[in-house]
Amino acid sequence: MFNNMTLLVLFPLLYSVSVLTITHNPISSFTSPTPSAAKVCTLQNSFQPAFVAKGDYVIGGIFPIHYNQEMPDLNCTYRPPPVRCNGFDPRAFRYAQTMRLAVEEINQSTELLPNYTLGYKIFDSCSYPLTGQRAALALLNGLSEDDSPMCSGASSLLAVIGESGASQSIVLSRILQPFRIPMISYFSTCACLSDKIKYPNFFRVIPNDDYQVKAIAQLLVRFNWTWVGLVRGDREYGRFAVQGLLRELQGTKVCVAYQEILPLLYNRQKTLEIIQVIRSSSAKVVVAFLSVGEMTPFLRDYMIQNITGIQWVASEAWVTASVFTWSKFYPYMGGTIGFGIRKGHISRLSDYLQTVNPQMYPNNLLVKELWQALYGCSSSVSSDSKLPPCTGQESLLEQHSAYMNTSSPRVAYNVYKAVYAIAHSLHNLLLCQPGSGPFQNNSCAQSNNIHPWQLQYYLQEVKFEIAGEEVNFDLKGDSIPYYDIINWQRGTGGNTEFVNVGLFDGTKPAGEELVIQEDGIIWAGHQSEVPVSVCSASCPPGSRKAVRRGEPVCCFDCVPCDSGKINNQTNSIDCRFCPDDFWSNKDRTACIPKEVEFLAYDSLGIALTVTSVVGACLTVAVFAVFFYHRHTAIVRVNNSELSFFILFPLTLCFLCSLVFIGEPTPWSCMLRHTAFSITFSLCLSCILGKTLVVLAAFTATRPGNNIMKWLGPKQQRFIIFSCTLVQVAICAAWLIDAPPFPSRNTQYERSKIILECSVGSSLAFWCVLGYIGLQACLCFVLAFLARKLPGNFNEAKFITFTMLIFCAVWLAFIPAYISSPGKYADAVESFAILASSFGLLFCLFTPKCYIILVKPEKNKKQHLMGKDNK
Repeated sequence: MFNNMTLLVLFPLLYSVSVLTITHNPISSFTSPTPSAAKVCTLQNSFQPAFVAKGDYVIGGIFPIHYNQEMPDLNCTYRPPPVRCNGFDPRAFRYAQTMRLAVEEINQSTELLPNYTLGYKIFDSCSYPLTGQRAALALLNGLSEDDSPMCSGASSLLAVIGESGASQSIVLSRILQPFRIPMISYFSTCACLSDKIKYPNFFRVIPNDDYQVKAIAQLLVRFNWTWVGLVRGDREYGRFAVQGLLRELQGTKVCVAYQEILPLLYNRQKTLEIIQVIRSSSAKVVVAFLSVGEMTPFLRDYMIQNITGIQWVASEAWVTASVFTWSKFYPYMGGTIGFGIRKGHISRLSDYLQTVNPQMYPNNLLVKELWQALYGCSSSVSSDSKLPPCTGQESLLEQHSAYMNTSSPRVAYNVYKAVYAIAHSLHNLLLCQPGSGPFQNNSCAQSNNIHPWQLQYYLQEVKFEIAGEEVNFDLKGDSIPYYDIINWQRGTGGNTEFVNVGLFDGTKPAGEELVIQEDGIIWAGHQSEVPVSVCSASCPPGSRKAVRRGEPVCCFDCVPCDSGKINNQTNSIDCRFCPDDFWSNKDRTACIPKEVEFLAYDSLGIALTVTSVVGACLTVAVFAVFFYHRHTAIVRVNNSELSFFILFPLTLCFLCSLVFIGEPTPWSCMLRHTAFSITFSLCLSCILGKTLVVLAAFTATRPGNNIMKWLGPKQQRFIIFSCTLVQVAICAAWLIDAPPFPSRNTQYERSKIILECSVGSSLAFWCVLGYIGLQACLCFVLAFLARKLPGNFNEAKFITFTMLIFCAVWLAFIPAYISSPGKYADAVESFAILASSFGLLFCLFTPKCYIILVKPEKNKKQHLMGKDNK
């Protein structure tokens, strides 16, 4: 045992703790111990339990019966007084009574631990690690010197049930580890406690937070809450829970708007700062990993600030806390949703709680506090009480009315299971047969000298059923992951009711764990529609998300899809291209067939068609006039044969423009340029012949000049034929080598399919136009040279002006044609043909028709030759 020393069990304490001092006579350090050198055991301070019961085997219980504490003055000049606990929690008191009930049931059972009894020592931790540490040391040291295991031998404490919070459980586990005493927590969910290297003696009958944060993450994703706030306490529970949640949210669309930490010791100024963050944030969903002791003062200030419309997601630590069932909480917290511990059934709990009253326990201070909390009156006649004395007619206060509601216990049920787990483990240990035991040399534990580490072995292997539920522990000391989904709804009396709206079963395959009855949920603000909590509104179909620089991925702008791209989904990050023959619609939500464009018989096509037909008709009319007056002077003087030759291809020129209208076909494409080039070439060849004849006719009047014999009718026909034949040869080579063909142009304007005629050979195309230009220039030069020759009707002047217009039209055509899109290129070419044709028709034949029809008196040879006597 421990000799010649003062034992301060495990950790030095700043506050008064049950400390045991073991001393001997100092002389015994130098001499052999004698019977007179007896050990003297003295408790330096006392920490009395809330409830005690003797038994063959003793288990401890530590519960946060108070949820707040007042720190003593630490000036180091005198021994500080104990931490003063306040804020009585009837819910935790009920946990302690559940443990007592379970022990009584086991002691009365004839099947479980027959002939043996369990005892207990139950302490209050005040929901504070330091007070919990004091309670743990008191469990180890005993209640008096005679009860101290340090003086009497092996401890009768086999296991401890506790604690409620992660910080308290960590302290408790570390205190119990050197003594190898197992502990079973009923409410500590921190995943950190699953580390068997750090906490080898830790077990729990509640799922660890790895499963809870997984469930919360699935809940956020399920309701598309992509912009949420986090509030946690400054303890291991909140710290590890938030770390786990952030880990689960990786790879999802959920982002955290802010993460606020409530200080370990409540600070109103800091709380108001956190509340201001909640108020100003665009996140309308807040996940809170807080204990009841942390949440209670926080909500007090939260309600004072009159904040509503926040959808709270609660952790299992406070989602079923009866203290929040009071009607005053509902306007601010109604609609809260969270994951609660699996509920159970304890048949005798209600009756048992009714037996706990000041008459049964007149000296128990906690029972008196319970009565004051439940009924708002004092069961004591002390003059110190500020409450009126109880008359027996009081009713339960609204905020604690759930204390007597035992229809669906949750945390209390965990306490119940924990006690039975110890009892079943101890029962299995006592059934061990010598020679088949699990310990050294197949030995079993001795019933009168059971060590806690021996019980822990059986606790790891235990498996039993209670109320139809299987209870066991995995290798990490954790239990089966199962949660009820709880929704805070308004009850008939205006109070808050915890309604079960689904479940999370961690044993199910991935994606099947979460089952929610969405129709039965009431949301924040007593709404039936799921609240929206996003940093940026969803991008509708037809747009894509563009993440803002330096902000979370949940904050984005919606950018319309580019032309030719579509998106028919919400919140897509990209738009996809339409197939080649399709284009995006106006809303960028679907691909529609591209508009097929060509010079059709629409308004523009009809205008060109009418103009073409009118031009052809006028040409035919002029032909008729000339034919009817073919014997008159003006027709004969101006070479009637060449005039008729010009009018014939000129009619074809007008009609050529019709080939450019309509959907291109292989034949129409080949006919377009060749027909108009040959007809124009024929027309210009005739004009060239006429120009030569005019020039020769006036030149021949000079003495000794007989040039006219070289420009007779045969020679004129030869000139026309040979000049036209060159163009025919060019067109023939073009059609043989690389003929024009219809093509689908999607490059010029990607939203349309332009049906056009590809020239096949650009060289041939420009050769054709170049030859026509060469003929026109030659006609212009010759006519220009003959413009001042004598005669009242010198046709060279009109040919000069005609060629000037012709060249101007086709010079303007080139840039207009190149720059015109789609069908307008064909329209430009057709217009150039018509314009130049009208230029030829009007400039060459209008003066003659004017004389023939309007001024017949001038239609005489003498007048035309300038020999008129007028």
